[in-house]
Amino acid sequence: MKIHINGKLVPKEQAVISVFDHGLLYGDGVFEGIRVYGGKVFLLEEHLKRLYEGARAIRLEIPVSQPELASAVEETVEANNLQDGYIRLVITRGAGSLGLDIRRTSNPQVIIIADTISLYPPELYEQGLKLITASTIRNHPQALSPQVKSLNYLNNILAKIEGTDADCLEALMMNHKGEVAECTGDNIFIVKNGVLKTPPTDAGILEGITRAAVIQLAKQAGLDVREVTLTRHDIYTADECFLTGSAAEVIAAVSLDCRQIGDGKPGPITKDLKKRFEALTRGE
Repeated sequence: MKIHINGKLVPKEQAVISVFDHGLLYGDGVFEGIRVYGGKVFLLEEHLKRLYEGARAIRLEIPVSQPELASAVEETVEANNLQDGYIRLVITRGAGSLGLDIRRTSNPQVIIIADTISLYPPELYEQGLKLITASTIRNHPQALSPQVKSLNYLNNILAKIEGTDADCLEALMMNHKGEVAECTGDNIFIVKNGVLKTPPTDAGILEGITRAAVIQLAKQAGLDVREVTLTRHDIYTADECFLTGSAAEVIAAVSLDCRQIGDGKPGPITKDLKKRFEALTRGE
């Protein structure tokens, strides 16, 4: 495997950074997870736009231009002969002294990893996921904007631990107001009486790239799509529920907190949107 790091493709054994890098010491940096389908990078421009906006929000200057970074991503995919897989694009603050002062850091690291990925077993796309509600809530949006996809994912990891401890591969996270936000790695949608609903960005969610693509597909299919505040009651009583994410794509959720959602199976709208997403990404 070849890793693209600071303008060069190197074997993964040689892809190293300083132990004084603030990305390692403090989780100071941003990243994107991007899919590759048929050798083509999916929605690369949208991912890079979010990456650069997130970096700007934390006053991290990415040392290459957006077109240059796009070329580097494509080069990494080609060098690894990756047809279907996942890209992890990471920007760290760079090495510095111990302490939080960003003025004492230099040389932000640009790291591109392209590899295969399998997030959920294939049978779960047929059967659907079981969810629990995590006691760990989403970070307060005034503490850290949810639109910054930062290297510090401890908030999500703690909620994920709660899920796996309960034998669930995903967990629902609420915001500081007790409203539905998102899952640990995915956005959430429900269907009620034919209407597709998802939490708005001001609920403290990351505005997912796959989320936006699915919303567009749903509107093209003639569905009524609404970004509205949701509670757990709305999910408990939904006709259907599904999650979206770059790695997860579109996957049904069939229960929350041991309460069956709908008939306990992936619903027709979920199945249709999954097929439409597969057609968009794979031409199926």
